Amino acid sequence: MSSKSSCARQGEQLWAKMPKANTELFALTYGAIVTEIISDSQTVQEVNDRLESMGYNIGIRLIDEYHAKSAVVVGSGQPCMTLKETADAIAKIGFKMFLGIACDVASFAPDGRSFSLYLYDNPLTTFVELPPPEDCEGNMDLSQMQFSNIYCGVIRGALEQVNLRVNCSFVRDVLKGDEVNEIRVELKEVLADGAGEDYQEE
Repeated sequence: MSSKSSCARQGEQLWAKMPKANTELFALTYGAIVTEIISDSQTVQEVNDRLESMGYNIGIRLIDEYHAKSAVVVGSGQPCMTLKETADAIAKIGFKMFLGIACDVASFAPDGRSFSLYLYDNPLTTFVELPPPEDCEGNMDLSQMQFSNIYCGVIRGALEQVNLRVNCSFVRDVLKGDEVNEIRVELKEVLADGAGEDYQEE
């Protein structure tokens, strides 16, 4: 079993080897994509769904790069064997490897089937402020937009490729006045021929 510190070490090592993009350009490019999605959508829920779907399509491909560069290890050369190890791999390796940020794992449910990811830095929202509800009209209440919902899709898509079906959603958002960004991940099913007989949902 791998420790959080070994995950963090591996995340740092992988981040050092990744090609870097300018943070401001990255944020502006994502903002332009979101703006286009808003203009093509009828409701804020449609915007949220499309961002999640875009992330899902990225996640099902991104997992291959994660596998290739991390060898699906969490410090010990072995695959993740529990949901807690999976959570640490997402938080300390995945986010660090691709975005240069690490997040914390917290609030594991008593049944071991759900957990939260706390993001203290979010490069996607560098230049973003959501409008207040009174400035929004009709079904396009952008104060309710999940601007970074792409993260939820990436996590869902990547985990589905390793046969873990999850629900993933933002429950707290700094853009809406919360102190931290919190993504809740809930394991729904270990798919057939999935994570292996040894995988535990503790």
